[in-house]
Formats: sequence, C-alpha cells, structure tokens
Amino acid sequence: MRPHSGTSRSVPAFHTATYAAYATLSAVLAASLLGGGLWLHPGTAHAHAPAHGHGHHPGAGSAQGHGHQPSAAPAQGHGLHPEGNGQRPGAAPAHDPARAAAGVAYDRQARHETALFNITAANNAAAQEFTALDPRISRVGVYLSSTAATGTVTVQVRSRRARADTAIATATADLTELGGAGAGWLELPLNAAIAPGTTYYLYAQATTPGSGRVLWYGTRTADPGSLAAWNYDKAYWGGWKASESRLAFHINPVGAARCGETTECYVPSAARKARTAGVLSNGATTEGVLPQFAVGARYVENSNVLQLPSGRWRYLPDGATASTVVPAGDPAAWQQIDAARAWLAAGTIPGGADRATAVRALLALRALLQSNGSFAAGWSPPWEYSWPRDSSFAAVAFAHTGHDEEAYRVLRYNAATQRPDGTWEARTKLDGSGPPDGRRWQLDANGWLPWATWQWYQAAPADTRRDRLTTLYPMIGKAADHAAGSLDASGLPPESPDYWELSASTVTIGTAAPLLSGLNAAADLAAVLGRDADAARWADAARQLAAGIAEHFAPIGYPRTTDGLHGRDSAAAFMAPPFNTAPPDLAEALDDTYRALLLPNGGLLPGSDPEHPWGKSAWTASTTFFALAWLHSGERGKGTRVLDYVLSTRNHLGELPETVTAEGLPSAVVPLGWTDALVLLSLLARDGAPLPTPPLRAADAQPPMSVQAPTAQAPTAPVPPASMSAAPAQPPAHAAAPATPATPVAPAAPEQAVVPAATVQAAPAHLTASGHPAAPAPGPVRG
Repeated sequence: MRPHSGTSRSVPAFHTATYAAYATLSAVLAASLLGGGLWLHPGTAHAHAPAHGHGHHPGAGSAQGHGHQPSAAPAQGHGLHPEGNGQRPGAAPAHDPARAAAGVAYDRQARHETALFNITAANNAAAQEFTALDPRISRVGVYLSSTAATGTVTVQVRSRRARADTAIATATADLTELGGAGAGWLELPLNAAIAPGTTYYLYAQATTPGSGRVLWYGTRTADPGSLAAWNYDKAYWGGWKASESRLAFHINPVGAARCGETTECYVPSAARKARTAGVLSNGATTEGVLPQFAVGARYVENSNVLQLPSGRWRYLPDGATASTVVPAGDPAAWQQIDAARAWLAAGTIPGGADRATAVRALLALRALLQSNGSFAAGWSPPWEYSWPRDSSFAAVAFAHTGHDEEAYRVLRYNAATQRPDGTWEARTKLDGSGPPDGRRWQLDANGWLPWATWQWYQAAPADTRRDRLTTLYPMIGKAADHAAGSLDASGLPPESPDYWELSASTVTIGTAAPLLSGLNAAADLAAVLGRDADAARWADAARQLAAGIAEHFAPIGYPRTTDGLHGRDSAAAFMAPPFNTAPPDLAEALDDTYRALLLPNGGLLPGSDPEHPWGKSAWTASTTFFALAWLHSGERGKGTRVLDYVLSTRNHLGELPETVTAEGLPSAVVPLGWTDALVLLSLLARDGAPLPTPPLRAADAQPPMSVQAPTAQAPTAPVPPASMSAAPAQPPAHAAAPATPATPVAPAAPEQAVVPAATVQAAPAHLTASGHPAAPAPGPVRG
C-alpha cells in the first residue's frame, strides 16, 4: 500500500473520473471536438492564496503540473473584491469609450489568482468589458470556482451591461453535468455576430440552491489595454459598480489558450481525489497526467499520446523531460504512436471484448517501467519508487503477454538491488541507489521474486531462458535460503510488514502465503538447473511452511494473523492459484473473506483489522486478488463478476485507479501498476490461458521439470525482437549474489533477439497443504 501525502509534481495532461456526471462532462467535451456541446477551458495555472474572505481557491496546477488541492472555505459577504487588507475598494474610473472606438482589441484576461466576485443569486453578478477584432464570437471562457454541487451558470454577451434585453448570445452550464463543486476554466459555446472594435460585456450569473456559491476569479493587475470589470451587488452597492479588478475570461480562445494545453479545466473537487489520471512516456522519461488537465482528453488509439479538447496532441518527445503540445498528426508524435502499436502487436493482448482495457494496462506498465528495470508503482511522488512486490507482478504480466525483454529487465533490477542477506528494502529509488527512507523491509518480497522468476521462466523463449535463469539464480538462492532460515519450530516465518506495510502481532497470511509460493518456485527452478541439494532443501522448507499454515491459519479461516485478533485479509487469496495449490478448505474461507471485506460500492477493503481501519474506499488490487484466484480455481462466474467491477472503475482515459471512493470515484493514484498487472493476468485466465502454479512436492517426489500448467495456452502472437542483458558466466554458487549497489542501476546492455517457446508441458502432481476443517462463518475473526 502507498502513502497518500505530498503534492503531485506530475505535468499537465487530462484526466476525468468515470462517475456518471463527470463521465457525461467528458463525453460532451469530446463531442464538441466535432462542433457543439459544452467545453471546458483552462487558464494560466497559478497556485496563489485565496482572497481574504473569498475562500475556495481552486489550487490551479501550473504549466509544469504542480497541482494543489482546493480549499473549501466559502466566499463571505457579497463576493465583492477585497483589497489585501480585506477592505472593499472604491469604484474604478469609468470606462473611456474613445479607447474602444479606437479598435484596440482586448478580449482575454488569463490570470486568475484571486476570487473576485460572488456571482450567485439575483443580487450578485459580474461583467467584464471587452472589444474584439473578430466579427463573430464562437465561444467564451471564464475562470470559476463553485462550492455548489447543483445549479446553473449563465453567460451572456451584452451590448449594455445592465440590460438583459441587449444580450446577443447566451449559454448556460449545469453544475450537475459538470460533476458538481469544483474550479477551473469553464468554456461555453456561443454563436453571435459582433462589430469589431465595439465595447461589449461578458456577463455571468449563477443560480444555486442553498448556501453554495459560485465565484468568478481574476486579478487586480490590469493587462495592457484592459477594460473595466463590473460587479453587480444590489444589496451592497445598490447596483453596478466598476472595479479596478480584472476578471479572468477569454473570447474565442485558440491554440494554447484552449483547455488543457497550459492551463486547467473546470474539474470537480471530487475528481482531485485522484492525484493523477494517466501517464505519458517516451521510454526514458515518464510524466503524470493531472485530473484538472484531463477533462475532455483521450488517448490516440493504442498509444500514450493524448488528444486534447482543442484537437491538438500532447506527448513526450524522444529525449525530452517534459511533454509538449503539437498539431494533430505531428510526424514525431506519429513515430511514437507507431512504436507503441508495434510493441503491442509483438505480444499478446488479452481481454476479448475488454481488449481496450488490456491495451491501456499494458501501455501503463510500459510507461511505468524505467530503462534500468526499476518499476514505479504509479506516477505521483509518493508512488515513484520501485517496490519488489509491484515489480514482481509487472514482470509476470510482461512475461505472459509476450514481452520477455521487459520482464527480464525487471528481474535483473531486483537481482541488483537485493541486500546481502537475501532480502530487499521495502522500496528503492528508481535509479537503484537505495531506499528513500527508513521504511521497514518486508519479508514477502522473498516469496514474490522467486515466484515471478518462475512465472517468467514458464513463458520465456526456450533457447535462451536457461542461461538467463543461471544469471538470476544467485538472487533466487539467497532469497530462498533466507526464507527457509526464517522458519521457526512451528514452520512459520517471523512477523514482518507485508503489502499493508504495517506491523502485526504475529506473522500474517500476506507474508506466509507468498513465501510458500516462492519456496516452491525456488525448488522447482533449482531442479531445472540440476541444483538438487538446493531443490531438496527449499522443498523441505516449503513443506514445513505448508504444514505451519495448515495448523495455524487454516482452522480459523486463513485470517490476517495466527492469533485471530486482526480480522480478515484479502491476502487469503494468495493461498490460491496461480500462487499456491489451493488447500481443500480454502474455497469457503475465500467466500467468507470476500463477504467480510465487501463494500457497498462493490469493491473490497484490504482487511478488517480493527486496529487498522481502512475507511470506506475500495482497493482495486485487493479486489482483483479474488478475481485472479477464482478465475484460476474454476470459479469463473465469481471471478468474472469481480473482474467486471474492477473494470468499471476505470476513468474516461481507460486507466485503473488504486482506490475507489464510497461514491465510486477513482482516487489516490491513476493508474496503479500493480492493479494493471493483476487485471492482465485475470484477463488471460478468463480467456482460457491461466497461469501455472509452482508445485508443492512430496518428500519422495522426483525433481519436476515444471513449465506450463495443462490448461495453459501459449501466446499465439510472436514475441518481439528484444534487447536484453548479456548473461554472464554461471556464478559458482548463489551465495555469491551481488550486494545492494551503492550507485544507480544502469540500463541493461543489448543481447540477441529471442523467439517464443514452442511447447507446453504438463506440470507434476501437486500436494495439498491442509486437511483441516472448513472455515468459520463470515466476519472478523476473534481469538
């Protein structure tokens, strides 16, 4: 699990959530690319403190993407422009008609750092004078914030500010359709002829129920040639008064002035619960997509290039460290699109009718993977580290979709960052230079990485995999020896943080189950390389651990801890395939655990530990554990229903979030690489190509040469030519594995191209790990 603190430094590009109102908004925006429909429009993104007494500052993300969450303080009084000392200003000098008559165009005021006027209800409105050289107005943009979730905002172009009957064009936006309370540039379509050089008034007024307010932002600093702004506050002023302030607005915005190019769109406050919305990448640099820059955007098909509401494209050029906006069809952007499509075509894209989801998941994994093999959990600062756990699942997803080079690159990185005692830090910096802090290391990595290596070996090209396994074997050996040596007389490992990243009173099922899978995987890989002594030692440790789990976890339904005091844990699914051969009493325990963790929004909590409440948000990874387990255990109906829920949490860009709020909104970080990998593996199983499971071998069993499970299907698409690290000579023993590097891990060196494996062999018979009674009734388990 990830920390949820810190300010995102992701750069702009768009994101919306998939809840109904916001999805509707994005659909309307996308439709307006073809003409018509409501548009949202961004303005220059500054993050300034709100005006005194005017609360709700939208926290606009800058052109470099330093997004900030909006405050929630409501506007006070009548929404009049306050000076720095909180005093109301006097009236500004009257507008000089001669200036307008001279034909000096003033048709935009992009700056919006201050909440200037409340425009809510009959007694409050505002207007901005302007002149234009264009003979027609097609759209206008205003920078607003709203604490109201419902109501309307009406914008008019008038020839006289106080006369509604002089309106030459009117447009109205519904706050519900905009997704509710929020902030940003709101762009509306208009269609009116005007006389160039003539003074007009852009008028705005909102109507909202209750106490919600809509504020029009702007600046106290006049742009060259700027004309007066006007405030209508009947209760305070008695009517219209000119102001020294200038409201933020655009008449006929084009190019960089359009939504999402350099400035933010109106985005619901609820959408900002997700720090990011998607990712851009050029293979060397990754860039996050902020929610306020995602409205109305979409990816160009099968790529990480974004088409903006303006129709232009945002992408990360090769060699660049920040994205740029180019005309649609830009040749360099097309080269990147073609490269992404070729990469996808070189592997397998599962999913059938949900193929688009698999495409997005694969491209997100590709974007989060760094050139040195580190794998970012997500792309927002608290997630921009490589966790052994997340990267293990990414390696498996790459391997089983035909992307061998990427899978092996991940494994090589983890081999290079393994600690001398065979364990791993909880996470490392992406350059491989070490951990970012003192977070306690987590023993489950010693299971996940041998399991991931075993899964990679099943899918790897047959002509190169043995030599490359030899390269990885020191990592496997040290990890397995540490895991085996950690078992006590009961057969269980010690207490350690697991994927919850929290300490517990005893060993958790989230540590024990991955270690069991990893020991079985390590024993099998040792047998493949003829390391019979290693295979026997790790297989014996796996049997001890299986017996310990059967004695201490199984009788009480595979809860979080052996003392039964910490409730249920979604990690019970790690006892099922493709991690472990399911004990006969696991099916009922999974049903009970699922029911205990199920939320009204359809997703699951990670657990029900009363000492560590998880709130009301569902976690997509924990939920997908059950889809994966059931789809690999013959429970197709259950698995499909859970998978369908997870797929329903995608935002309008098609990306999968880490968490989902009680209201069904994506939150935390989007996309989350772990969820992407889990979904891909679940789609493969649903398609009839389940992953194999490392075997738990009997004491007198012959060393098996395990590869694919009998029901697994080899990928039909060719594996792409790939560059991989050249395999060095076989090390003398796994004890000689490299220590944690003190310097960054460099990108892997090229190696020969590879071809797909040609055959599928049957796996050996498995042993069951438990013969204990069935699980108890659902609900938190007590000792």
